[in-house]
Amino acid sequence: MSFHLSSKPILILSLLAPLSCGPVLAQSRPLSTAMTCDQARQLVASRGAIVMSTSPSLYDRYVGHQGFCTPTETITPAFVPTKDKPQCLIGYTCIELSREDWRN
Repeated sequence: MSFHLSSKPILILSLLAPLSCGPVLAQSRPLSTAMTCDQARQLVASRGAIVMSTSPSLYDRYVGHQGFCTPTETITPAFVPTKDKPQCLIGYTCIELSREDWRN
């Protein structure tokens, strides 16, 4: 006895599968004020680049080094509030170079 599978159900299931796991794949941003300074710093260092909230409505992308920025960006030190410090150096943010910087 042989079974014949129609390709239509497989095609439909393959198109719907990503929709069914969307919420599972979504991750919330870590909140800097829920971590110690060392924990926040280690999180940036271990991930290399991460989007982190500094309050319920503010967030930014923090990086461990220049390699996580585009060629037209440079880094600037990033200080955020944490559970144990009002200003903790956790890494850097990428900022766009000015036209003057491109000339030099």
